[in-house]
Amino acid sequence: MRLILLGPPGAGKGTQSERLVKTYGIPQLSTGDMLRAAVKAGTPVGLKAKAVMDAGGLVSDEIVIGIIKDRIKEADAAKGFILDGFPRTVAQAEALDTLLKAENMNLDAIVELKVDEKALLARIENRARETVAAGGTVRADDNPESFKIRLDAYREQTAPVSAYYAGQGRLKTVDGMAPIDDVTKALDKALG
Repeated sequence: MRLILLGPPGAGKGTQSERLVKTYGIPQLSTGDMLRAAVKAGTPVGLKAKAVMDAGGLVSDEIVIGIIKDRIKEADAAKGFILDGFPRTVAQAEALDTLLKAENMNLDAIVELKVDEKALLARIENRARETVAAGGTVRADDNPESFKIRLDAYREQTAPVSAYYAGQGRLKTVDGMAPIDDVTKALDKALG
């Protein structure tokens, strides 16, 4: 199972990806997580991405495509993968199509989690509170100022990706505002 989960920041892509990982036994390939790992490790890619990510911006396509290309070739992705947070632009979607074709791979599904943007800020604030309560560290971009920048970037650059896939007849949508378990059931149905 190779799939893409689309939706704005805070839509629940990460939460649903965790559940899909357990169901299908495939890895979640979150470009955000991969980039944060590179930042933490102090790799050259990580250092380039750090300033952009801390400001809520998007890293270059070249960096992201390179990370994805390497990652989908790893052994744990042989049975499939979930792309979470990628592609973020139509150019990345086109590059992904080219990459997958070159690797003789196809996507099984592209699913967008539809949400009410006004409710997203409350979700982000709640996620930060829960992280702190659990003794974790809040992501640098999980604050109202960075979230607004991320949401604006999503509307401007990423929302057209949905139209790109819809235009090909490949996009499925799920109500991301439903309770978490209901979203999971709707995803299972969309993937079935």
